[in-house]
Amino acid sequence: MTLLDQIIDASTNPQISDEPLKYPFPLSANSVLETLEIDPENPNPNSFSLLIPLTGFQVSNVDSTLIEFNAKFFENLKGKLKNPNSISSYEFIDLIRPFFEGILEIKFGGLGDVEMGIDAVDYVCKLIGKFGSFVGRDVMGLIIEGSFVVEIWKFLEVIIVNKLVDHEKCSYLVRNLVEKRRSELICLFVKHYKDMNANDLCSILKYFLCPSKDALVGMTQLRKEWESEALLAIEKASNKLGGKKLPLAKEAALLFMVAYDGFSSWELCLHYLVSSCVENVVFSSAINKLNAEELLGLIKYLGKWLRKYERFPQAKPCPKAIDTWRMNLLQWVPRIDDVVKCYGLVVDEHFSSLVMRVEYHDELKSIEEVITSLASEGRLCCSVANLKEILKPEVIW
Repeated sequence: MTLLDQIIDASTNPQISDEPLKYPFPLSANSVLETLEIDPENPNPNSFSLLIPLTGFQVSNVDSTLIEFNAKFFENLKGKLKNPNSISSYEFIDLIRPFFEGILEIKFGGLGDVEMGIDAVDYVCKLIGKFGSFVGRDVMGLIIEGSFVVEIWKFLEVIIVNKLVDHEKCSYLVRNLVEKRRSELICLFVKHYKDMNANDLCSILKYFLCPSKDALVGMTQLRKEWESEALLAIEKASNKLGGKKLPLAKEAALLFMVAYDGFSSWELCLHYLVSSCVENVVFSSAINKLNAEELLGLIKYLGKWLRKYERFPQAKPCPKAIDTWRMNLLQWVPRIDDVVKCYGLVVDEHFSSLVMRVEYHDELKSIEEVITSLASEGRLCCSVANLKEILKPEVIW
């Protein structure tokens, strides 16, 4: 079997092992490299070959202890999760806390600067955030499963933010977040994970486009975050700021107005998807799986954006406002090219349906008028820019 055959077989028939991984986390490179030597049995050690045999590979004592420690905890937690109804949130915390404290003892000889006098959940969250990279990905997968069982959402939040979700576990995470209607965590996942597959992206897209009543509760909370930052931008623009800060505040306030006004709570969640750097192939595959109702909702959403940019052409990204006042939501406002790209994918994937089905025609005609207007303005701007270059005086040295 060739290497390509092995790769194809592994991807099409993944083997899920119940055993702890042999090397569950990245090993300490320095300790490994120090023990490597050129193989004395190599007949031509000074040859120009790119591959030189080495010997002496040895895992450090600390890493060996950590691997063994991870393996024991993996077996313990796996046994507990076989009967999910028997484990409480308090018991789950009491399992995880000594595990992380044990990692710190092995790796660093103590707890260091971790705050002790805080809530148990917050304390474990700090441990996960600071030292989760020393936890095996198999163990982290079980911690994710346990967090769903006992519904400690703060654990999942810190795991997502610190990008501790293994690629193989992303689908499990998305599927369960959708089932549990955790809108805030789904948006958090979209912000931090760009390499999701088409099925996961489609699940999230469908969740946003046709939300249930339970899902709307979490989306309403996200709406309040947008409203809070928008009010901050308006406040900054209303103050008598000196220097270059006043124009910057006005730009931020305008962009928030464009992104917030007229959009429903679920449409605000779509901002994260449309503005994220998801691959076109993945995005188009997800769009292809939308039904008629979901597709119409997406078209109307994109139409709103095109009309906004037609009405407020001066709206543009404000990266300086993000740095100056920590208005982090500004980076999730879709740009005009994000909207046009997404609209192009919709047309490519559903062209026949858009032509044949009458319910799309009114919205498409309205969008066509906006696009025609934007295109004519774009051509005019290009003509003016070209004329400006022509009329520039030649500099004679």
